[in-house]
Amino acid sequence: MTQQFYVSPEQVMKDRADFARKGIARGRSVVVISCAEGIALVAENASPSLHKIGEIYDKIAFAAVGKYNEFESLRQAGVRYADVRGYSYDREDVTARGLASVYAQSLGAVFTAEQKPFEVELAVAEVAPVQAGDHIYRLTFDGSIADETGFIAMGGAAEAVQDAVAAGWVAGTSLARSLRLAVTALAAGRNGEALLGAAKLEVALLERNSETNRGIARAFRRITDTEVDAILAAGNEA
Repeated sequence: MTQQFYVSPEQVMKDRADFARKGIARGRSVVVISCAEGIALVAENASPSLHKIGEIYDKIAFAAVGKYNEFESLRQAGVRYADVRGYSYDREDVTARGLASVYAQSLGAVFTAEQKPFEVELAVAEVAPVQAGDHIYRLTFDGSIADETGFIAMGGAAEAVQDAVAAGWVAGTSLARSLRLAVTALAAGRNGEALLGAAKLEVALLERNSETNRGIARAFRRITDTEVDAILAAGNEA
């Protein structure tokens, strides 16, 4: 009679976690950073169409690292959740905290029940009328959730990027300075390689006062390559 091998639950969970971490670390980093004008989302991404950053609802954005097909399915599910909740109740009932809780449940269920965990790490950001009210939630592959203050870095050499942002971030910093800080931090995660140009970046902003500035409640807007290059060039001249 063939004897079956026994693997402890602790070892199974550890193997799944190691597998997911390795997959996430192979990706390129993303920085989400609160600034005076709103919340900036900056990703190293050379693709013009396979976005790592996207809009979920009026004041809520999504950023991710890892396997594209996995985090894109989560983004789409988040959009459906937000639309249904906003339609069924009120648009103000759609919050980043509620969306993050739904994502945490989904990620946790896949991590514990499925053979392969999702190789993704997510950020859900919600901009507020004042910077102190901004919310940035980090969600990891096992369903863990954390409410971060000011900024987060995910993917690739996340620790090096996080440390670089932490060294230069202060509340009230302008969008231009925050973008330059994020790009510098991304370079630090690449062992000090040259700063990335707009062609290899994906940048968006959750605008703090979109109703006043643009006359619409939807705060999410993508920052064009021309705008990004101009901001980075101004920093070099200074």
